[in-house]
Amino acid sequence: MRFHFKTSYDHDIRLFPDWWNFAAYAALLVVLLALPFVLDSFFLGEVTNVLIWAVAGLGLMLLTGQTGQISLGHSAFMALGCYTCVIMMQSGVPFLLAFVLAGIITGLVGALIAIPALRLHGVYLAIATLALAIIADDIIVMLRRWTGGVNGMFAPDITLFGVEINRWVNPEYWYYMTLAIVLVVTLIYRNLLRSPLGRAFAAVRDSEVSAQAMGIDVARTKTIAFGLSCAITGLGGALMGLFAGSFNNETFNFLIAIQLLMMIVVGGLGFIHGAFLGAIVIAFLPQGLSLVTDVLGRGFYVPGLEIGVFGMILILFIIFEPMGLYGRWLKTRIWFELFPFARRDMFRRQKSYLKTERVR
Repeated sequence: MRFHFKTSYDHDIRLFPDWWNFAAYAALLVVLLALPFVLDSFFLGEVTNVLIWAVAGLGLMLLTGQTGQISLGHSAFMALGCYTCVIMMQSGVPFLLAFVLAGIITGLVGALIAIPALRLHGVYLAIATLALAIIADDIIVMLRRWTGGVNGMFAPDITLFGVEINRWVNPEYWYYMTLAIVLVVTLIYRNLLRSPLGRAFAAVRDSEVSAQAMGIDVARTKTIAFGLSCAITGLGGALMGLFAGSFNNETFNFLIAIQLLMMIVVGGLGFIHGAFLGAIVIAFLPQGLSLVTDVLGRGFYVPGLEIGVFGMILILFIIFEPMGLYGRWLKTRIWFELFPFARRDMFRRQKSYLKTERVR
């Protein structure tokens, strides 16, 4: 077991707790950089898909995992980020500028929508955002002059620093570009949690009444969280549309929002690692189900099998492991570190609300 002897308050907000953690993440980065040399184009594309889902998941994790606000409408902001980026690229805006502007525009729109929406709490906020996701489908069809409607749009090739990036011609370039974006977004996310704003997010999540008593502007904090969350999710939507090559109003339906929520719950709500672990489940589970159906025979087909399996996994995690895959890893690691002194009651589930919340 490693012990951290803290001699300063700065130790609580260090990027890496110790050199061991730094070395582990550095080794992981080396492995990720070496993947194009050991994987073929198919599996490299699957890993790229995992990274894209992770970007979108980090956006929802910031809102739900860090601020405690449930949203079922983030598929609408994925669509907004995707269409905004592609329309600007088709108008001659360079990819990098169009990509950044798409995130900023999506964040601003999300913040404006959050001003009335965040007056709601709990299930009412979830219903309001779900309605937004459903309405987004009709809005895309009505704006067919710019969005292509049901016919959709084709994503142009990406040119970055004079290099043309195409998924089918040079998938390794697509992978490295996505990896760089993931690293930047994760670093921004991690530094945000270390800032006073990130601590305000956690205070609002744990108890809005207590946060208000400490002088935190709850409405402003929730609006900023919603805007930042939409901006990151919009970047994930832009990457998803560009990676797919073509998309229409059905690409970003409300089922994508359900998958996003399931992803962060299964991966581990409130943990950065949870977004990546959940992205692995979301990206590779359909492939696993396809292999199973192929083994059982070509005539074996169950309508809605994928959605049913996703729902069953979500129910099992909510009942038996609310902390998700990363929470299970933490419990297992701590159990081995404390063996033979670990006890069953160490991880007894605690109430996640304070008594002060009952006065709302």
